[in-house]
This record gives sequence, structure tokens and C-alpha cells, in this order.
Amino acid sequence: MIEFQNISVDFKQKKGTLAAVHDVSFRIEAGEIFGIAGSSGAGKSTLLRTINLLQGVTSGQVLVDGKNVTKVRGKQLREHRRNIGMIFQHFNLADNLTVYQNIAFVLRAAGKSRQETDEMVRKYLGLVGISEKADVYPSKLSGGQKQRVAIARALIGGAKILLCDEATSALDAETTVSILNLIQTLSKKLGITVVIITHELEVIKGICNRCAVMDGGKLVEIGGVYDLFTKPKNSYTKQLIGYTLGHDLPPEVLKNAEGLLVKLTFRGSKANTPVISDATVRFGVQFNILVGRIEYIEEKPLGVLYVNPVGETDAVRRALDYLKEVVKEVEVIEHGRI
Repeated sequence: MIEFQNISVDFKQKKGTLAAVHDVSFRIEAGEIFGIAGSSGAGKSTLLRTINLLQGVTSGQVLVDGKNVTKVRGKQLREHRRNIGMIFQHFNLADNLTVYQNIAFVLRAAGKSRQETDEMVRKYLGLVGISEKADVYPSKLSGGQKQRVAIARALIGGAKILLCDEATSALDAETTVSILNLIQTLSKKLGITVVIITHELEVIKGICNRCAVMDGGKLVEIGGVYDLFTKPKNSYTKQLIGYTLGHDLPPEVLKNAEGLLVKLTFRGSKANTPVISDATVRFGVQFNILVGRIEYIEEKPLGVLYVNPVGETDAVRRALDYLKEVVKEVEVIEHGRI
């Protein structure tokens, strides 16, 4: 368990003090895959680094398994960091060492025997799926393979927490999916807690259980990923979600639309309900389907459909009332020329 209690981090500058993180409080449960999202400068990476004390705090407490770690030093700090692995955007591998040597370095520094080191390195190479790359140097690896090495190195010392600081930002879309799947698998298999920092909400959508959104150093929203994507409360979160889901109506469609234009948002089981067909049969209204999309977040469907209802005014009104009752979220976004 990780808990931030009123965490603030200030940086002194020539023109005053920058509040990189301001009075942030929330809790991450053991075994969670938790995301912290926000644009550049939101304070998310600064907050992340307070967990392993790569960044000190100005005020507040960081609790890990109930222990305040903000004041630990020396031997206690080294022991604390052994329980926390960290991976970065640019992998941070030693180019003059092989894959095996990059991973083994952690165990040798901890005083492990040659035999124990070899057994553990072979095991973790298998866990991350690159056993055949043991004697290869990083320059010969793809970006995804480098990140697999970095993950093995981060976890081989027995870490129970994995911190991921924009760890997929340098990877293409296909490789990002494979790395996220690997992290998810390792989280379950090894029982580790994962904290992911990203400005890419596709990453949050693809792997996280819950998410906190930061803006200007402050926590602006927190919740389950499905709820956050389907019912965001904060205006900044809505903006981020809008960019990610791509559910906005294309300008070309809006420009050419005539008559009533309606946006329907379906959540959960409603996404698979034939409400448009039902409304057509009940009220004699035709619906021109302009744009539609259904996707799955946390294995639950989210659907957005833009339609142009055509029919007698009273019939259209009654059809929309019916849709509002069944779908719950019906938005008239453009009246056009009725």
C-alpha cells in the first residue's frame, strides 16, 4: 500500500518558488496497477519519485505499507529502495554490458553468489521473454526488448513496487501493447504494485485499475478507469479524455449535417441494446447514423453514436424522450436547418 498524505514539493527559482506538487493526498492499494495522468509539467513524475525518495518532499508524508518513508536515510533508505523497481522512457541500460550483465549487476551489488545470480537472471530473462538475448548488447536490441531488460533488472532484486515513468513513450503502438501486457502479467504473477506515470491516456485505458489526474501540481480527479473515461467530472479530465477517445464529431460531418443532430452515449450493457431499432418501430422515426463507435474499457463496453432523426416533429420529440429514458445520456448538439 502507498499513501500520499498532503504531499507538497516546492522548487526554488530565481523569480520565486514553483509548487511542483501541491497538497496531494490519495491511496494506492497493494497489487493495483495505478495510473497518474496529466500533461507535461503537471507534477506527476515529481510525485512518483517521492515514493522511492529520488525526490524529497517539502511537506506531507508518503506511507509505504504504513511506514512514513519521507525521513528514512542511510541503511533504511537502501533497504526501502530494494523493494522498489523503476523503469524509464529511455531504458537506462549500460551499453558496455550484455543483457545478462545488465540484469546480474543488481544481484552482484547485493552480494549474491555467482550460482544464485545465474539462476535468478535466467529466471527473469524467461519471465520477460528474452532468454535468447542473454549475451546480446543493448545496441542490438529493439526498443521493446530494451524495456524488457529494464523490467527484469527493476524486479530481480525482489521489488514489490514497480514505478513506470513514461515507460512506453518511446515505443510504437504495437510494442506498447506488448509491454503493457507483460507488466500486467508480472503484476499478477509476482504480486507487485505498479504505478504508471503517463501523458498518454491510451496507456491508462489499456492496463490500469484506477487513475489519478493531475494538473498544475494538483490532484483534480481520481477514480476507477471506466468511470473516469465515461463520467469525468473535472473539465481538464474531460479534455484529456476527449483527445484520447476520439468521440468528437468529425468537422466534415458537422458541416454537412441538416436537421436535428443527436449524440447518444451508451455505457455498460446499454452499449449492446438495439434502442435505435426499437425507437424506429415505436415512433416511426428514421435515424440516419452518421458516426458510431464501441470500445471496451476494463472489459466493459462504451459506445458513442451520432444520429440524425428524421420524421414528424412530435414523433421525433417522443423518440428522443424514449431514448433519454433508456440510454440516459442523449445530447442534442446541433439543430442545423429544421
